[in-house]
Amino acid sequence: MELFELSAKEIADGVRTKKFSAAEVTKSCLGRLRAYEGDLNACITVIEDSSLETAAKVDASVARGESVGLLAGVPYIAKDNFCTRGVRTTCSSRILENWVPTYSASAINYMNEAGAVLLAKSNLDEFAMGSSTENSIIGPTKNPRDMRRVPGGSSGGSAAAVAAGYCPVALGSDTGGSVRQPAAFCGIQGFKPSYGEVSRYGVVAYASSLDQVSPLARSVEDIAIALEVLARPDPNDTTCDAYSRPKFTESLSMRDLKGKRIGVFAGFESDQIDSDLYGALAAASEHCKAAGAVIEPIDLPIAVKYGVATYYVTALADASSQLACYDGIRYGAHKDGKTLADMYANTRTESFGEEVRRRIILGAALLTEGFYQNYYGPALKVRTKMMEEFDALFGRLDAYLLPTSPSMPYLFGTKEEDPTRLYLGDVFTVPISLGGLPGISISMGLTSEGLPLSVQLVGQRYEDAKLIGIASVIERIVGKPGVATPKKIDGEGKRV
Repeated sequence: MELFELSAKEIADGVRTKKFSAAEVTKSCLGRLRAYEGDLNACITVIEDSSLETAAKVDASVARGESVGLLAGVPYIAKDNFCTRGVRTTCSSRILENWVPTYSASAINYMNEAGAVLLAKSNLDEFAMGSSTENSIIGPTKNPRDMRRVPGGSSGGSAAAVAAGYCPVALGSDTGGSVRQPAAFCGIQGFKPSYGEVSRYGVVAYASSLDQVSPLARSVEDIAIALEVLARPDPNDTTCDAYSRPKFTESLSMRDLKGKRIGVFAGFESDQIDSDLYGALAAASEHCKAAGAVIEPIDLPIAVKYGVATYYVTALADASSQLACYDGIRYGAHKDGKTLADMYANTRTESFGEEVRRRIILGAALLTEGFYQNYYGPALKVRTKMMEEFDALFGRLDAYLLPTSPSMPYLFGTKEEDPTRLYLGDVFTVPISLGGLPGISISMGLTSEGLPLSVQLVGQRYEDAKLIGIASVIERIVGKPGVATPKKIDGEGKRV
């Protein structure tokens, strides 16, 4: 087995015991990145020299017998909306194309303190607004399972990098499904923690009331280790709750689901979900039952019917406010104009992509007189009703299963012409974000055509550790996803 194929746990253990060096692992992952990045386009900025220097420092600490942290020598990649001191952070937007932060996000600092090695900044939909990683200044990222298809979004670069073996773990941000959906499309594991579990400090905001730093990996164990590093109170982020986090890796000792009650979503319309994904949900339900859980069919009438509309009203209103500072004077690229108004218009029109402009305009409209009372106010009330619906479920359930996405990874260009169809692809992920709940997309293997199957497991807020334990039981039955070897597809649909 090549070093790039190892899990984060295997790498850290190997580095600490001097079975191999952090430098050797980093070179292996960089070699993998160089071999396939020309085709996948998963990274915006690769920091090869810096990563080798960091790996050398880890090896020097090991040689001196010093403590090197949970992620000693583990290569990782961060979505390019995480601030990184001295390394440009673009958010895949022309308006920040050459911005180099003077500080790093808390999540980056925590990963580095744990001995992890940052390899690169990954591609994303501009300002994390999208579900396909097609809205980017460097062009789209391809899915390593099938390069004709999108990797999902907005954290598509991070998901593709982990799936292709660039690194065993990556950081993304999940606002309405932006880690869970690309994890599902690329056939790996992606975890959105409870809102307030992980600090958002230094992550360029899309919607502060929803954004959450989220890890992606090829195993639930690596997700748990990453959470041990990331989940802690942070005085720099007032939304990061100051409570004592559990030890997430201890939940991996769960061997069965005896005594657990698992709900399985059953409120489907006939054309709402791909048949293969329905089969994956049914299989996950059977696995939980075989592991000793009591299975109960559930419905989410408010969340599923009104979730997408509620999410886009609240998220876009938040986004229009967050992005108001990018005006060519306070932040971002500057475009001249004859008047101040012209300068604002030129800067924002030329420097923001179409999808971001669309969301800013809609969000600004929603906060104006009349629209606020008729749409934004009611959306907040519906969000409260959704939370009450979730609370009622968790009064009797430990977790519940539902799809991550209603569709398999789709071909490039098939949905971007109709934004509404793209937004509806978030029908099963956005309610979880609106509720502030933890959710994990679990790989359920591949179809006969090699396309990834997945299921989403959701828990009660702040019961992230329990959710990790249940997910680990399912993964033990299904098996961990392997590294994908990206292959081009010929005109007849055959891999070459």
